[in-house]
Amino acid sequence: MKAVRRFTVHARVPDELSGLTELATNLRWTWHPPTRDLFASMDDALFRRIRDPLRMLAEIPASRLDELASDPEFLERTRAANEDLRRYLTEPRWFQRRVERAGDGERFPRAVAYFSLEFGVHEALPNYSGGLGVLAGDHLKAASDLGVPMIGVGPLYRAGYFRQSLSLDGWQVEHYPVIDPSGLPLDLLTEPSGEPAYVRVAMPGGRELLAQIWKARVGRVPLLLLDTDVEGNDDDLRGVTDRLYGGDDDHRIRQEILAGIGGMRAVRRYCELRGHPQPEVFHTNEGHAGFLGLERVREVLDSGELTFDEALSAVRAGTVFTTHTPVPAGLDRFGVQLVRHYFGDGRLLPGIDVERVLALGTEDDPGRFNVAHMGLRLAQRANGVSALHGRVSRRMFTRLWPGFDTDEVPISSVTNGVHGPTWVAREMSALLGGSDEEWGHDGDGSGIDPDVTDEQLWALRRELRGNLVSEVRRRAREAWLQRGASALELGWTDRIFDPDVLTVGFARRVPTYKRLTLMLRDPERLRALLLDDSRPIQIVVAGKSHPADEGGKALIQKIVKFVDDPAVRERMVFLPDYGMSMARYLYRGCDVWLNNPTRPLEACGTSGMKAALNGCLNLSIRDGWWDEYYDGSNGWAIPTADGVTDPLLRDDLEASALYDLLGQQVAPLFYDRDAAGVPRGWVSMIWHTLRTLGPRVQASRMVREYVESYYGPAATAVASASADDYAGARSLAAYRARVDACWPRVRVVSTEMSVESGGDVPVVGAAARITARVDLARLDESDVEIQAVVGRVGDTDDLGDVLTVPLSPCGRGQFAGTLALPFAGSLGYTVRVLPRHPLLASPAELGKVVLA
Repeated sequence: MKAVRRFTVHARVPDELSGLTELATNLRWTWHPPTRDLFASMDDALFRRIRDPLRMLAEIPASRLDELASDPEFLERTRAANEDLRRYLTEPRWFQRRVERAGDGERFPRAVAYFSLEFGVHEALPNYSGGLGVLAGDHLKAASDLGVPMIGVGPLYRAGYFRQSLSLDGWQVEHYPVIDPSGLPLDLLTEPSGEPAYVRVAMPGGRELLAQIWKARVGRVPLLLLDTDVEGNDDDLRGVTDRLYGGDDDHRIRQEILAGIGGMRAVRRYCELRGHPQPEVFHTNEGHAGFLGLERVREVLDSGELTFDEALSAVRAGTVFTTHTPVPAGLDRFGVQLVRHYFGDGRLLPGIDVERVLALGTEDDPGRFNVAHMGLRLAQRANGVSALHGRVSRRMFTRLWPGFDTDEVPISSVTNGVHGPTWVAREMSALLGGSDEEWGHDGDGSGIDPDVTDEQLWALRRELRGNLVSEVRRRAREAWLQRGASALELGWTDRIFDPDVLTVGFARRVPTYKRLTLMLRDPERLRALLLDDSRPIQIVVAGKSHPADEGGKALIQKIVKFVDDPAVRERMVFLPDYGMSMARYLYRGCDVWLNNPTRPLEACGTSGMKAALNGCLNLSIRDGWWDEYYDGSNGWAIPTADGVTDPLLRDDLEASALYDLLGQQVAPLFYDRDAAGVPRGWVSMIWHTLRTLGPRVQASRMVREYVESYYGPAATAVASASADDYAGARSLAAYRARVDACWPRVRVVSTEMSVESGGDVPVVGAAARITARVDLARLDESDVEIQAVVGRVGDTDDLGDVLTVPLSPCGRGQFAGTLALPFAGSLGYTVRVLPRHPLLASPAELGKVVLA
């Protein structure tokens, strides 16, 4: 028999212990060891098994709760923990201090809304699939620690992402366990009447999609999660939030409409009900929730007599768009007719013509609607997630800004970071920082206790490796039992791995570009490394492939078949069902973190950052974050066969380089021990990593960058655009209309350059005067910026290493300026015309330029 409905019954917690419920439902416990210690003291074995305080309150015997309710020492510890939480939630933190010392013209938002299709806060709230969601969770945690007034927004998936197991032949098998939100650390948002608060989103055919709103508390940050499995929805609409990244395009666009449009309505209603400041800045984590910008345009249109373009100007000012995709094929794209189906009748966004919607998502293929293009057109500020990815993104989206060099495309970068208190082993924090939270939280690396010795650090690294070995043995045995093996034939799993052997970790999603099987290019060389008599290595591999990715599943099967070989299975394993709980053991226990994507297809990657914070050294292709953070002493860079177009040959060359590094540099350094048994050279690299790399990979650094370079400027722009009944937005829209009308006739009529060199030949540093005559086609001089661009030239006359100098008006249609010649050799120059308006974030923003 099957239940027709599932529900959760909550435990009865004695009044004296009511504070435990508040501690259990605020997810700060996931990165606050003292709170976890409090719950562990109630029943250590139970807590170690479930590691979820809310579940623990439901499963612990009532007699134990009654016993604790009469224990004065436990009651005092509970009171102190609640006081500590209240202090954390209310005291001024970095953001509040930053606002107090803001300079003239600086403004910071009262609130920021952060939209993501997934959030990985902890396995107790299984609402994530991989790196994008875990990054979003770390972003919220760091914002909470810094005091940034943020609201997270996304869908709540009733089945979350799938659980992974293996068939007997090593093929990935997916399972979708259904969750009950009332059993999770969530509160249902209700109206004053006590009824659930709903958002309503129009669907084609006169239907309406309802979603209730669950709130998770991530420290100081409310996380709003929309759930469509409610009475009042048709069966197909109830399933909109059934699974993460499941279904066809129709299912996916419904999820994205709900996340963006429904998410905006959820934020508005939450703020109204709770008295929370309405957000001024809206951050879209990838394009999935990009439709939120259209909902905001609708709001502005409803608030006054504005045109679509005026409303768009106001919305763009407060929008930040982060792209995580390094290849066009990875962008979300829908058929134009599918978009028409949802937006065409005008009910979803009243007052907005579907043609304006479609124009925001246009791309080279007229039959496709590009969600990332819409995100960029709706945002005044955009960024990639590493310096290299910023460069890749500028190249990838350069067609949206025709006439501009790639480096001038207005997409910058903020390198991702990870939340140290979540990922650093508490033993490491205690050793290096003297407390559970100090190390890995913030700072410049100078907070490491200078009295810690190499011997102490090495002993801790061995302890963490031993913890990983125990977990590998447990999980390997469990995986074989799931595959159908008998417990009687699994005695060998008690002998696999060794706490004294160099341990390499490779764990991540399994798209083809991450090259899960690169290590198998030469199986005999790999076996030789694993089984070396004096310097063996052991490798733990984990990862999930998307359920629809048959190629990724085949890669997993190939790895599994290799590690099933009795000759190597004690030195290499594949552990199924990779998730946050497994990841913590891997990041903390591995000696080397391996990453070998095809460069430059890794946008950032953060698993190696988490490993580095625990004293693990990176061995990686110089892609994503490692391209900018590798310094030659904090790990190893795998050489890349750039320019080799044959992918198989490239894999062979880079795999060979990987084997060489492992066998000739990594393993020898690890096993080079002194009389005390300590590998001094290896430990020296760990110290260097902790001191120099540790502070740079923090999510606190990342969020501060967003505040200073994106949220603050966006809040300033919003204020300018919306003040005095949107006078700024109206001005910018009128300016854009005027520029659009005149721009085709703007031209540089002539230019001249004279050099004051004091001789016959110009020399470096000589003053050069450039003049230009420009036909502005009825635009004012204040509407444009005239620039001279000087740089090196080659055979094609393309300018490189350019220097840009503004030219000032010196007569009707005449402009002039002076610069010092910057280089020796062949130089060239040109003159260009750019739009100029005080509310533009960059001269390239409108994608308009006139060249001489």
